[in-house]
Amino acid sequence: MKPPVNKSKPRKSAKVVSQSGKRSLSAAAPADVPRPGRPTIGDVAALAGVSIKTVSRVFNNEPNVAAATRSLVQTAITALGYSPNHSARSLAARESLTLGLLYDNPSPNYIHQIQRGALQSCQEAGYDLLLHPCEFGNKTISDEIINLHRQGRFDGVILTPPLSDMATAVDALVAAGVPVVAIAPAEIRSDILQVVTDDERTCVAMTRALYALGHRRIAFIAGHPDHRAVGLRLEGYRAALRELGLPSREDYVVQGYNSFESGEVAGAALLALPQPPTAIFAANDDMAAGVMRIALKFGVSVPGNLSVVGFADIPLASQVWPALSTVRQPIEAMAAKAVQLLIAKLREQPGIPVEVMIRSELVLRETTSAV
Repeated sequence: MKPPVNKSKPRKSAKVVSQSGKRSLSAAAPADVPRPGRPTIGDVAALAGVSIKTVSRVFNNEPNVAAATRSLVQTAITALGYSPNHSARSLAARESLTLGLLYDNPSPNYIHQIQRGALQSCQEAGYDLLLHPCEFGNKTISDEIINLHRQGRFDGVILTPPLSDMATAVDALVAAGVPVVAIAPAEIRSDILQVVTDDERTCVAMTRALYALGHRRIAFIAGHPDHRAVGLRLEGYRAALRELGLPSREDYVVQGYNSFESGEVAGAALLALPQPPTAIFAANDDMAAGVMRIALKFGVSVPGNLSVVGFADIPLASQVWPALSTVRQPIEAMAAKAVQLLIAKLREQPGIPVEVMIRSELVLRETTSAV
């Protein structure tokens, strides 16, 4: 006995033609798309009417894909419910599709913002992010990073301060062929990519702002001595004093270490002076918050008797009371740009700038007032 013949017509995938006559996909397409199993990149290409390579370019957020074509591919992806297989993509590209983010910074708030910015760009580009703590000054750090790269753990690295200033380590990475992007290095190099900001200029501007409020006894808490780029903030403060005709008092400059606790220690030393300052400029927000706490212990009103300013504008700056006046450093934007530069380098895109500047700005809140 012959099996019954199915005379029903096979279903066809939907094709919607726009008024312009060009093929497009509508939001209703999913109901008409056959899904015999897990959709493949080939299914996406067939439904969108493009090549597999074009679909791959859209997934990798590569340039030179027309907006209309990109829209077709993305609509097909949604219609099929397709998601790329990360392992397969890595194998096809002969890359890990992972970037390394190396850090050693005593400010958890700073590192948190760096991670947020980097993760955002990684997610947009379809990359993973490997966070790897390192000890600044460790002589084996470059060997450690090079071995991780050779093992395929990541395709390139982003160095945050102070690691971005370890010249010997950067030299070794470059010699080993590891793609590198440095965030806020003190010196610009021609053999790696860098994302920088204008620390010195904004510290001049903040010192001027305190002067405009009537302050003449302005002290400064320097950043960690291992962070060479942070030294530019002290240079900006001193340059402003010279410009404004104010004396540069050595007892008004105290060494800090970028931590809340070091801000307390430095603030206590300044407030114990026979002629204490009327304004304290800390090289980061964590130390500025430490100054505010010690001022409270000393019974010094902020901003009534003491103005306090920081640098970075981490979330803590707007959460403390009174809200901290500070320099808004675009930390997340710098990390996001570092990822974008590194991916562009890995894809060998032309015209990549060696240095990208992202400017900071003053944010005057409640911890500053006129004398």
